[in-house]
Amino acid sequence: MKRESFGSRLGFILVSAGCAIGIGNVWKFPYICGAYGGAAFILIYLCFLVILGIPVLVAEFAVGRGSHTSVAKCFDKLAPAGNCWKPLKFIGIIGCYMLMMFYTTVGGWMIYYCVKSLRGDFVGATPEAVTQSFSDMLGNAPTMMLWMVIICLIGFAVCFMGLQNGIEKISKVMMSALLIIMVILAVHSVMMEGAGEGIRFYLIPDFQKIKEAGVGNVVFAALSQSFFTLSIGIGAMLIFGSYLDKSRSLTGEAVSITVLDTFVALTAGFIIIPACFSYGIQPDAGPSLIFITLPNIFAKMSGGALWGSLFFLFLTFAAVSTIIAVFENLIVFNMELFGWNRKKSVVVCAVLVVILSIPCVLGFNVLSGFQPFGDGSNIMDLEDFIVSNNLLPLGSLGYLLFCTRKNGWGWDNFIAEVNAGTGMKFPKCLKNYVAYGIPAIIIVIYLKGYYDKFAGLGTAALAGWMIVALVLLGFVFYCATAKKKVKQ
Repeated sequence: MKRESFGSRLGFILVSAGCAIGIGNVWKFPYICGAYGGAAFILIYLCFLVILGIPVLVAEFAVGRGSHTSVAKCFDKLAPAGNCWKPLKFIGIIGCYMLMMFYTTVGGWMIYYCVKSLRGDFVGATPEAVTQSFSDMLGNAPTMMLWMVIICLIGFAVCFMGLQNGIEKISKVMMSALLIIMVILAVHSVMMEGAGEGIRFYLIPDFQKIKEAGVGNVVFAALSQSFFTLSIGIGAMLIFGSYLDKSRSLTGEAVSITVLDTFVALTAGFIIIPACFSYGIQPDAGPSLIFITLPNIFAKMSGGALWGSLFFLFLTFAAVSTIIAVFENLIVFNMELFGWNRKKSVVVCAVLVVILSIPCVLGFNVLSGFQPFGDGSNIMDLEDFIVSNNLLPLGSLGYLLFCTRKNGWGWDNFIAEVNAGTGMKFPKCLKNYVAYGIPAIIIVIYLKGYYDKFAGLGTAALAGWMIVALVLLGFVFYCATAKKKVKQ
């Protein structure tokens, strides 16, 4: 089958940015920014985006454009004979499926709350009623199942229409609307009475907070956020590189997508932080911010139904854009691995994703007794841990090693692919940094993530989990170094 391609550069940038822009930009970034020193944290975060996030994104795009395939076939096509790179594809395949196993549930929450806001359910509601509403939703398996299925059907319907007529066209409209809604919400938020204190909390450097949190912890938080914000490592971005021609160099495209992703993260802070301070509510991180804290603010706000609806519409667009992008990966996996057409692959993937998403839905109610990480944890926490703490960093490490090692695709091939076309060029002098420096940083992020996750469970549990981490890390290095006999 003829390989599809984007109809325009803008389409590629908006679709790729839609994949990167997700719920984490909203319910995590504003809070950790304010908690870790405001503008000082932002500056550190931006530095790490440049020196870490962008190079890994460039590598993923390069493998995609160089192979003109998804992660399911890219190593098969580019890896030289006699090496063991091909098993790395399972990081991407498993990662994309695993991400959708819980992201579809969260996306369903967004649509449901958008509808509730449009109905005016939160207007005049007490804080207790708002909190109870979220608890009632989590406890209601049929309701959660319904909205999960709805967002799956929306995502697969867009993908069914193809790259240009479906994904690119819809993403252009959706992402443009997302950016417009965000600007409107941000302007409204910063003009609230008392919003100035929130803006100062968010943007003015507070070195005392950095000192209280510990310089090392602040730097690591900025490092981790810059790495995870771009959704790199599982091939979700690679697929869009495979649809590109060679008219533009990849570094400039990666920078454009990173700028757009950062704009959304920063603007989300201007929406949330001033509003919280205006109503005397401490901003939290995580689902409680979106589904409890902010609905409480909208309940008190003049025109709260309108502003709440716009806010959850923006979040719905952010969730759907990511879901569509990853669904495209899943669909193309089947098309490349089994030779199916798009229609058949969409139908099979739709059924499979809905089934695979059910455990996450039930993890908040029927299966709530299963707490993999102790009290308060659930199935979604386990699935998120597998993706965020394992597959994203391990996959990113795999791409870097593949692009720089002589027994892989190799630095010369990588640079030739990245710098083909007009636009910003990737510096050739960074070979050693990309080959050794960034992998070392990723390994530190990976192992520190395990340590932070399990250090509180005791020495035995920590030792056991660190062994798991090292085994998984060993798998990547095995793929990068092992050789096999080539049949004569």
